[in-house]
Amino acid sequence: MHIAYFDCFSGISGDMIIGALIDAGLDLHQLNEELKKLKMGGYTLNAKKTTRRGIAGTRFSVDADNDHVERHLKDIEKILDHSDLGDDIKDRSKAIFRELADVEAKIHNCSPGEIHFHEIGAMDSIIDTVGSLIGLKLLGIETVYASRIPVGTGFVECDHGTLPLPAPASLELLKGIPIYASGIEKEIVTPTGIVILKHMAKSFGFIPAMRIHQIGYGAGGRDLKIPNLLRVWIGESEEKREYEEDEVILIETNIDDMNPEFFGYTSEKLFEKGALDVFTTPIFMKKNRPGTLLSVLISSDKLDEMLSIIFAETTSLGIRLQRLERRKLPRELLTVETPFGSVRVKVIRVGEEIRNISPEYEDCKEIAAKQGVPLRKVYEDAEAAAKKLLITEW
Repeated sequence: MHIAYFDCFSGISGDMIIGALIDAGLDLHQLNEELKKLKMGGYTLNAKKTTRRGIAGTRFSVDADNDHVERHLKDIEKILDHSDLGDDIKDRSKAIFRELADVEAKIHNCSPGEIHFHEIGAMDSIIDTVGSLIGLKLLGIETVYASRIPVGTGFVECDHGTLPLPAPASLELLKGIPIYASGIEKEIVTPTGIVILKHMAKSFGFIPAMRIHQIGYGAGGRDLKIPNLLRVWIGESEEKREYEEDEVILIETNIDDMNPEFFGYTSEKLFEKGALDVFTTPIFMKKNRPGTLLSVLISSDKLDEMLSIIFAETTSLGIRLQRLERRKLPRELLTVETPFGSVRVKVIRVGEEIRNISPEYEDCKEIAAKQGVPLRKVYEDAEAAAKKLLITEW
């Protein structure tokens, strides 16, 4: 599989994405020919070699002829609909601009249709967005990965006045993406760059196992105390995996001064709010005091909510965090009918092979209690119904 990994050590922007792809081998003439399908005109693409802190890269830019149009979402969608681009590029581009409109609408307390795209609706931003998608397609990249995203601090001047960094739109778009403070007092992430990567990247964080064939550097427009470059690694996936992968956070805390009965209640609240797993382990703490290690496995977007529960419901004064890679077998959820009612059933597959059929415990428990039948009977009937449904594969 042909894959790309974007190493965002100095931030991300739309022009840096295209610059990195060109530096890695994307043909500018071919990109320009594809972008002509937008039927916009009035612009020129530029790509030139430059250096940032001694490292060579490509600086991509768009020169527009008097483009001062304030476009609405419907205007951009009309441009895309009337273009000769492929449906895949049209659909992804529209999804990107719709998310940008939703974010701006939330920030300015209005409807997405009322939003005037200022910087984002300008010619160069449209070219950056559509061009990035075209570039990835032209290079034959099937799957995109990205690093964690660094963010700057301070303030920036824009059409809305003086805004804190990360800018409100950028910060809203970064929800669910792992970030860290860069220590740079400049704007190093833009809404366009973030949303493009958000819609294309399979995951943010660990470098995938790969055999690298090409490396490209896209240069930003200003000098920073570090090389202002976006680095892309392009190559082949080294592993053929029959399982899914993602990134999770492990929360841990040692507790030795809490009523043990409270652990059950705390676990229930954590599960209700979306914890992937909650478990406890007996431990010995300093001075050989017996204690309990509380471990909670979560997705990154649940962190603040989970910390609030742990600090409110336990006596913990501090927690530890670890970001972990996770591998899991593909699964699907079916609903089957039994003599006692409907039961959801989890089916685990590896390739075409069905490895396991597991009725949902809570469904079986609820039916058993209501119907007054053994839990084991409900479970076995649900399993048999699922096997019958999948008989051709089983």
